[in-house]
Amino acid sequence: MIISIASGKGGTGKTTIATNLAVSLGGDVQLLDCDVEEPNAYLFIRPEIHETVIINTPVPEVDMKKCNLCGKCRDICQFKAIVIMSKTVLPFPELCHSCGGCMRVCPENAITETGREIGVIERSGRNGLEFVHGKLRVGEAMSPPLIRKVREYARPGALTIIDAPPGTSCPVIAAMKGADFVLLVTEPTPFGLHDLKLAVGAVKILDIPCGLVINRSDMGDDRVRGYAEGLGMPILMEIPFDRKIAEAYSQGEMLVEVMPEWKERFLNLHHRIAEILSQTPTQNNPEESRKRDVS
Repeated sequence: MIISIASGKGGTGKTTIATNLAVSLGGDVQLLDCDVEEPNAYLFIRPEIHETVIINTPVPEVDMKKCNLCGKCRDICQFKAIVIMSKTVLPFPELCHSCGGCMRVCPENAITETGREIGVIERSGRNGLEFVHGKLRVGEAMSPPLIRKVREYARPGALTIIDAPPGTSCPVIAAMKGADFVLLVTEPTPFGLHDLKLAVGAVKILDIPCGLVINRSDMGDDRVRGYAEGLGMPILMEIPFDRKIAEAYSQGEMLVEVMPEWKERFLNLHHRIAEILSQTPTQNNPEESRKRDVS
């Protein structure tokens, strides 16, 4: 089972839910931090890193001795990552989406691919929990290629929890696509409701079952609850605004370790997700979703 934990905005408590759920479950569980631009799950997991892998993405390299300046590579690129200036073909690696189109259309076979470092992946563990996260290289504009590499570490048969980036743009889609369930985390504020609506729209496009966690649930108003009820979206957990919870978070402590009574609540959260999936049509069940393309 793959559970992707997402939110329409940052600061809702997404990482708190992901880390505490993973630690509560134990057993054959993976936690993949796909918020590669600013990973922070490790601050709470405090793992021992045992493997670091440098990740490269393919970008075009042009042999001007073979090139006839036909312009086909420039024309096929939708991201303006390769241009012709005078008698030179000039690639812009930072804009390249590594689709390989320019190499395929070149009639002279003048374009080959070379690797460009975009970041690193670190593998580690904590009391049997397998933890993997990516760190995007400073200055990189595109994180989805690194997110997809992190997701390749998901093992069939394991319960995989993905800490997705905030928002609803391409990085979030890369972290949610192919998941069996999306757990949305929000707060009962006007900003929380606005961005929750955007996140729900993205999940609907991907056609993935979803549920809601409301953090700081005793603040704000009831419009988030009303919105969820109107959609028939289950509210699977509510976390109150509690000073002890805030103190634990600020010190990088796990909620389920500081307040052990919360472990049962996170186990119940997982049970309710499994229950929803057991009642979901075949096209969204865990076995079928394994076959989806998560690239």
